[in-house]
Amino acid sequence: MTGQVLEVRNLSKLFGQVRAVDDLSFAVAPGRVTGFLGPNGAGKTTTMRCLLGLVAPTSGEVLVGGRRYRDLDEPLRTVGAVLESSSFHPGRSARHHLRYLAEAIGAGSARVGEVIEMVGMQEYAGRRVGGFSLGMRQRLGLAQAMLGDPSVLLLDEPANGLDPGGVAWLRGFLRALAAEGRTVLVSSHVLGEVQQTADDIVLLARGRLVTSGALADLEAAQSSVLVRSSHRDRLADLLRSAGPGSASPAGPGSASPAGPGPEPVGPDGLQVSGWSTDEVGRLAHREGVEVLELSNQPGALERLFLQLTGEGAVPPDGVAPGAAGAPPTPSPSPPAGQAPGDGPW
Repeated sequence: MTGQVLEVRNLSKLFGQVRAVDDLSFAVAPGRVTGFLGPNGAGKTTTMRCLLGLVAPTSGEVLVGGRRYRDLDEPLRTVGAVLESSSFHPGRSARHHLRYLAEAIGAGSARVGEVIEMVGMQEYAGRRVGGFSLGMRQRLGLAQAMLGDPSVLLLDEPANGLDPGGVAWLRGFLRALAAEGRTVLVSSHVLGEVQQTADDIVLLARGRLVTSGALADLEAAQSSVLVRSSHRDRLADLLRSAGPGSASPAGPGSASPAGPGPEPVGPDGLQVSGWSTDEVGRLAHREGVEVLELSNQPGALERLFLQLTGEGAVPPDGVAPGAAGAPPTPSPSPPAGQAPGDGPW
């Protein structure tokens, strides 16, 4: 299976006076799971709808393998999508629903059984969809998306309604699809789950790109060191004072790492940003400070999300800003009486 690159090029979409998407550009590579993140109203769903040709861009373009969705030879066999879990006829069984769609796209009846087994819904495939829970509908939506054996998957909040076991299953399911070479774009608000699943992230706020890139690189920029010591205050003073010409990690005359000062953690711990465990350990050893624990703390996606999407957010060191080079400026407010997350944006 060879996936195709998804490209969003200078995409903008206005709904009246509301700019739902604002000069947005990014690419999604095959063979990787890309997390599509942002607060409610950030423009994620609108972007996905533009990718599928359901919404016409005001300007810019969205391409699948270099072509617009409507120009693909077999769009339903190229792109599988789950945008809503409720768009099923309540009186039909899941199996009947899938057979109807399989016939429409020429997938064959054998494929229906394959996707039912793929998403683990054999036990209730004969039940009417009207009695399904949200989690069961999500699995049916995934089965529907996989009917055409697509090389590209667009999934909008696929973990909604799944229990912990279902979420764990979904994680493995998405990773397996990417391992086959498919292109997988997943929007989600479950940041902890994205951190365990995604290879890359694309982060939006108010319709604009805030940052994108490999998750590991973004986590590294947010990582810190936890050090516990029976002489915490003295170690904190040493870390604060270390600098050019003083007791820096590499010795006198060396520049110290950049980063904020150490922050107390618990009765004897410090959280230190901008230093590696080796650097902190060398400093403590040279100054004769006893260390009880020294460990690297991976960056939290939630902290990055809040830092970059909040009002007046400034990207931290090591995180590339969006195409505009700065955090996005607010777009016009939604129409009176309508909440930001309720409109088509």
